[in-house]
This record gives sequence, structure tokens and C-alpha cells, in this order.
Amino acid sequence: MSPSLYNELYFAVHRALRTVIPDLQDRIPITWHTAPYPFILYVPFIFMAYLARRQDTYIVRLLLLPITLCGIVAAAYRYVWTIPDLNVYNWGQCLLAAVTIAKSLEYAFTQVGMLKIGEIRPGLVKGKRSPAIQVNRPSHHTITPWLYDAVELAHTLRGLGWKFGQGVHIPKETRPLERIPFLSATLRSFITNFLLLDLLECIIKLFPGVGSPIGGSIFYPNLSPIPRYLISTLIHIMTGTSILFGFKMVYDLITLIAVSVLNSSPTCWPPVTDHPWTADSMHAFWARNWHQLLRQTFLVLGGYPGKWIAGDLGMLLGTFIASGLFHECAMYSMGRGFDHTVSIFFTLQGPVLVLERVWREVTGRRVGGWVGRLWVYSILFLGAQPMGTLNHT
Repeated sequence: MSPSLYNELYFAVHRALRTVIPDLQDRIPITWHTAPYPFILYVPFIFMAYLARRQDTYIVRLLLLPITLCGIVAAAYRYVWTIPDLNVYNWGQCLLAAVTIAKSLEYAFTQVGMLKIGEIRPGLVKGKRSPAIQVNRPSHHTITPWLYDAVELAHTLRGLGWKFGQGVHIPKETRPLERIPFLSATLRSFITNFLLLDLLECIIKLFPGVGSPIGGSIFYPNLSPIPRYLISTLIHIMTGTSILFGFKMVYDLITLIAVSVLNSSPTCWPPVTDHPWTADSMHAFWARNWHQLLRQTFLVLGGYPGKWIAGDLGMLLGTFIASGLFHECAMYSMGRGFDHTVSIFFTLQGPVLVLERVWREVTGRRVGGWVGRLWVYSILFLGAQPMGTLNHT
């Protein structure tokens, strides 16, 4: 009996998928010999960024999109770090893949191209025929303008100076904006965050299983409920705080390189977070206090499609669904299979914000004050704890 058309299509799609995302045992170990290949697979993405800053390239960008997406996914999932201590790099390269996939989709489907504030076409300011001033470009850059343009667009996340970044919350700067004092303050911040992260990491590793490369659960079943959940809460809070220090540390390091080596302006590097511990509503936490580096990623992957399907509510839910899948698909690369506990937590943030909106409409008051802060802490410190259970499948 000959196979049906459905079976033929399923087999073809499965083979194509496994060509780009092989089973874990079929992936290529990253060595000095294979390391260049993932970088080469990102060349079409950089070219896409270049085209997005050039006029009349819409059709070319659309045609380039499939090979760009295949290259990004292959770079993330065909190549694997096999040393257990480096397994987190598999997670990181898949997070990068999701971000660049969202960027590629935006570059391809934005017909006019990616515009800076004040531009009507790439490089053309409204009312002027001369090229637009490059907002973030150093005055003495050492690479050619076309390459700098592509690299700048490929690396910008919050979109400072770009049209897609309008409306994103930018924390108030607390450092002096003169170059040398700014670098000194950033260096002190980097050292402080590095030491605090190192301290917390050392403490977390003292808990059995939690700090090992193999991983484990923050819940110890041999303990009675009260000490079990007290310990899990402590580990959870320290882990979240470590992530916060890690964000700041890495951002400080990149800022130091950009300002001191690449001669970027200090105004291009505002703080990455805005005092997350002070959030008194989940709306404030996600929209202002937490980092906004992935805002556009989640809008492109979930928010904009959701709005097309169900308006503003669909945009809200779609954004958080994309956030959940973003985190879980990256964890898949670490060889643990799929466990949608993380996806569910982030997806539920949409209904949580809806509840806050309903509260405001019913009571006439926003969620806030010390009650609002307890509400935020209960969600982040208690509601998020199931994410600390490891999937061993």
C-alpha cells in the first residue's frame, strides 16, 4: 500500500526539520575546528540588516528570509557544547537565535526598511535630501559606514534612536555623562556586580544538586513542608538576584567596551534595569522596572500576530506566550526535553495584567503601594517557584 500524501508530507517536513535541528545525539560538537561554522551561518542575517538600511530592497529581503532563518536555527541547534560545565552556552546560543529570528522577520516584512527617528526612508531625514545623521555612530569609527550601519542595527535591542524603540521605557541615568567619570562609574558598577554575582553563585552551589552542571530541584522531598519551602524560596530569591546582577555585569562590560574602545557616546548606554525591587504592580514590573532588552523580540514573535488575531488583548497574550516559548525552546537545547512549566508561568502573566486592569476599572484605583508590592513579590517569589523543578526527560 503506497503512503498517503499526508504521510509523504509529514515525512518530508520531519526530515527537513531534523536537518536543521538534529536529535541531540546527532548534533555536531563545537571544537576549534567546527567553531567557525555557526558564525558563518549568521552572515545572511548581517546582510539582511545591511539591506534593511538600504532603500528599495524589500523584495530582496523577502527572498533572503528563508535562508537567513535556516542559518540561524542551524547555528543554534546543529552545533552543541558537549562539556557539561559549558551546557549553559547551548542555552545562550538558542536565546540569541530567537532574538535574531525576530529581528530577521522584522527586517524582511517592514517594507520601507528599518528607520531611525526622523527618517522617512533609510538614511533620509524628512525635509532633507542629505543622508540622516547616524544617532549612535561614534565620531571616529574604525569600520566602514555600511558595515557599522548593519552591525548597529543587528545589535540594538531597546532601539534607542530607532522608530521601533519609541515608547520603550528608559531608566533615568544616575552616572555622570562626561566620558571619563562615566567610565569610572561603570567600572565600579561592573566590579560590584561581578563580586555580588560571584558571592551568590558560591552560596547557591552549597545547596545539593542545585549548583551542579547536571542540575536538580530546589525542592528537597526529604524535608518537611515548612523548611522545604523556606529553603526553596531562599534559593529562588538568590537565583533571581543573581540573574539581576548578571544582567548588570554583562551590560556594564559591554558599555565599557563600547564607550572606551569604540568611542560610543555615554548617552547611548542608559541603565539596563530600573530598580525591579520597587515594583508595586506586575504592569510596572514588566513595562518599566525589569529590563526591556527583549521587548521587541516578544512583540514580533507573539504580540503583533496576536493583535492581528484578537486586537489589543491578543497582543498582550501573544507577547507573553512568545516570552514563555522563548525561554523553553532555549532550554530544549540543554538536552532536558520540553517542560512547559516555564512557558505556563510567562503565559499567565497576560491574565495577571488583565486582572490588574479589571481591578482598576472596578475600584477606580491602580494596583500599587505596599499591597501592590506584596502582590508582585508573591507572584515572583512564590508563583514562579515551580520553574525550579528540573525536567529529567
